[in-house]
Amino acid sequence: MTEFVFREDSYAKTLPVTVTAVTPEGGIGLDRTIFYATSGGQPGDTGYLERGNGARIPITATVHPDGDKTLIVHVPAPDADRPEVGEQLTAVIDWERRHKLMRMHTALHLLSVVFPFAVTGGSVGEEKGRLDFDMPEVPENLGELEAQLNALVADNHDVSTEWITDAELEDNPGLVKTMKVKPPMGHGKVRLVRIGDVDLQPCGGTHVANTREIGPLKLGKIEKKGAINRRVSLLFG
Repeated sequence: MTEFVFREDSYAKTLPVTVTAVTPEGGIGLDRTIFYATSGGQPGDTGYLERGNGARIPITATVHPDGDKTLIVHVPAPDADRPEVGEQLTAVIDWERRHKLMRMHTALHLLSVVFPFAVTGGSVGEEKGRLDFDMPEVPENLGELEAQLNALVADNHDVSTEWITDAELEDNPGLVKTMKVKPPMGHGKVRLVRIGDVDLQPCGGTHVANTREIGPLKLGKIEKKGAINRRVSLLFG
């Protein structure tokens, strides 16, 4: 198993690590990592692994191999050198990119508060994100909803995490807003992300510590994706 340091400290930018595996394809396994792996609509982190001699191994993608959510493989650039098992490295993430993803991911949680409909999908981007809702009609008061969204950001809500058991989540299905993206379960416990007193939902992604870090937001295009499905885009203002 890989220790997911980002779950407890999403602000860690560098971390001493040890190589535990190198796959036949060249993927790199570490004993612990600050790199988030692609899942739940959030893309994996990029950055590099620095060797003892100062040489850098660029990491272009970070994934869960074969869907195993307990492991993370760091995918190096095709022409990069491969480290040795047991080698000690320093992991360094692309912090500017990560922080944008953290801001947008947290903003999408707030979007699910302002649009109180069942969520059927979502995607987190560096400049733009979106949620798909079971929403038969587009609300007429979009200006008011955008203002409500920005008010939530400006209210300086602290963002924190807590854990419950798989059984507790099963007993509280109302916590799950996403209908098609299942929360990370199967390991005995589930991570919840709490935003002040306005939102609480299961999520394994990375988030800012306070909503003020998100900055101004604006609603983008709203697209019809089905009989009652609407895709709402969100952008930084």
